[in-house]
Amino acid sequence: MSRARIDRVVTRGTFTLDGETFDVDNNVWLVGDDEEVLVVDAAHDARTIHAAVAGRRVTAIVCTHAHDDHVDAAPALSALTGAPVLLHRDDRELWSLTHPAREPDGELTDGRVLTVAGIALHVLHTPGHTWGSCCLHAPSLTAVFTGDTLFHGGPGATGRSYSDRATIEASIRARLLTLPGDTVVHTGHGQDTTIAAERSTVPASPASLSDFAP
Repeated sequence: MSRARIDRVVTRGTFTLDGETFDVDNNVWLVGDDEEVLVVDAAHDARTIHAAVAGRRVTAIVCTHAHDDHVDAAPALSALTGAPVLLHRDDRELWSLTHPAREPDGELTDGRVLTVAGIALHVLHTPGHTWGSCCLHAPSLTAVFTGDTLFHGGPGATGRSYSDRATIEASIRARLLTLPGDTVVHTGHGQDTTIAAERSTVPASPASLSDFAP
């Protein structure tokens, strides 16, 4: 059996929302081994991602959220690989802004476990950056894939449509900061970090964590 690994592909494109457009570089994560792989966030360039897959079977294309820079290449990559596109239902409206004629193939739900190359990835619903934002926790790899929910330096952006600052902070406190401190955080943009390093970057809860229902 080949060894499980995480590969990163950086793609470049734009992010558009609320009438503004920005140039962005995105991290696309490939989780698997020499035989099969799961893609986290098919951003901008389906052919570049497909080349990095290098002939492996793609089990799923997981969208951590539906901002256009994270899903714009998902249908094209699905067509190239035959893999289903998975998204949380609370981001379906946002998805439709980019792909009005093509629906996702399946749903991410909190607690669902996706398996690739013997690796279990646990879906954590972490609303706030968008209502359907999700992270993938891979305990056997000591890793979590956070999309735009948690970055090196703290929570992802809010203040635009479909987002809320208090909600993202509550999500991070309840669902991510409770993971082991040495868990490596693989983000949607920029450099990796760890859970331990980010515990001081998220404001303390004004209420009990038990008040938060994900």
